[in-house]
Amino acid sequence: MVSLLNFSIPEIFNQADFMVDRHIKEGRAKNTAIHYRDEKITYEELSRMVNKCGNALKGLGVEIENRVLMVLSDCPEFFYTYLGAMKIGAIPIPVNIMAQPRDYEYFLDDSRATTLVIGDIFFKNLEHIIKDRKYLKRIIVVGDKIPGTFNFDEIISTASPILKTEETSKNDMAFWMYTSGTTGIPKGVIHLHHDLLYYMVPSCEEVFKIQEEDIIFCSSKMFFSYGRNHSLEAPLLYGASVVLWPEWSRPADILNVIERYRPTIFFSVPTFYNLLLKECETRSVDFSSVRLCVSAGEALPEDIFDRWLKRFNIEIIDAIGSTDVGGLYLSNRIGNVKPGSSGKLLPGYEAELKNEKGEKVSTGEVGTLWLKNDGITCGYWRKHTKNKEVFWGPWFNTGDQFIMDEDGFYFYQGRADDMLKISGQWTSPIEIENVIMLHPAVSECGVVGAPTDEGLIKVKAFVVLNKGYEPTPELEKELIEYAKGKIAHFKVPKWIQFVNELPRTTTGKLIRYKLRT
Repeated sequence: MVSLLNFSIPEIFNQADFMVDRHIKEGRAKNTAIHYRDEKITYEELSRMVNKCGNALKGLGVEIENRVLMVLSDCPEFFYTYLGAMKIGAIPIPVNIMAQPRDYEYFLDDSRATTLVIGDIFFKNLEHIIKDRKYLKRIIVVGDKIPGTFNFDEIISTASPILKTEETSKNDMAFWMYTSGTTGIPKGVIHLHHDLLYYMVPSCEEVFKIQEEDIIFCSSKMFFSYGRNHSLEAPLLYGASVVLWPEWSRPADILNVIERYRPTIFFSVPTFYNLLLKECETRSVDFSSVRLCVSAGEALPEDIFDRWLKRFNIEIIDAIGSTDVGGLYLSNRIGNVKPGSSGKLLPGYEAELKNEKGEKVSTGEVGTLWLKNDGITCGYWRKHTKNKEVFWGPWFNTGDQFIMDEDGFYFYQGRADDMLKISGQWTSPIEIENVIMLHPAVSECGVVGAPTDEGLIKVKAFVVLNKGYEPTPELEKELIEYAKGKIAHFKVPKWIQFVNELPRTTTGKLIRYKLRT
């Protein structure tokens, strides 16, 4: 495989064509692209289905730059929809399959998506909000037929397998992802067609050294940027293959998948590596096919790194990236790992650590990381004020705080804007606080991240009660159960601590860092 590090991107460029049709032209048509249950889907078959999906979307009236919202599990139809939409110049937007109905209302209205492609198992959760969406024109359901919608298999079956790629510019919008903001309102992150070759290639070649013989498996789902990076983009950039697992990841299932499909590269997050280690205490597991383990999504505790190394004799390569940047920008390297660090800056990126005055900090001092790379998002959709805050010419403010040591390794210190990363997912404490304060017993609430015994960060809520309520273990359980019914499971507090008052400034703002001490 020819290196893509110095690839010259032409003015007319389409990601879908580059990630699929290029492999047909270069002789990899019969290579396996996707392992899914008992299926092996070749690059030739993938290209055919992408074309059929693109033609089906065009036949329904989807046009260039129309947004296509995707609520799909990790399955071949995700590939067909994402790449098929992109190939005709439309803009795929994968969103969280675990989101609440109000989140989907926002995604549909904010993006102005004209098309929704959704798995049948998720449709019931959205059915009652779909009819009121201003811009939505068509719904395509993957799976069982549902009245009033188009069935994915039916529209694909009659579509042509020949599709001319839309002549998109390298600077046209390719896809969006939604990420949470400091107010809890998601931001539509826009990525262009050329971004992929700037944000993805450095880690693939300098760290993972991906070859077409590799089989990749990522426990994070593709609606996450980390999952999309390594289940879709990494294998398709290099003609490798990917294992797709449609169910929500459980330790026993993931170990079975690894033994069955024999992946060579495994991507996961610290929380899940810890769960896998616990699962391995009760059973034997054959990890011999895996040559590389990678962790991102949240900081990897040294304890988990050490236990994994002792158990499997494989170093976990810890790295960090973001939806906004597009992919990983810091990473440890094989044979050059500093446990507890996020690694060193990847080639193609420039970085500066700055204090609140915008001044560069010295080695060993905490600073907010600013990055420069042509693959970083060009901006957030309809978020003018936020764009002005985070962009300064070609530089982007990640909002992440780090210390860089004398060897060039970066150590993550948290979010400058108090966002939490729980189980690899950005979480707004304000959203959780607002939900808990809806309970009649609660007067005030402050949420922070707190470490478990294993060093993983989970949600902790500090609660001031209204008069007439007493702090009891029963009330703590009640508040946790109350939250479970209103927010995603990973946002639910693991602990609730009752306090008499919350620390605040003279103007009434919550002093969140005092809750962490």
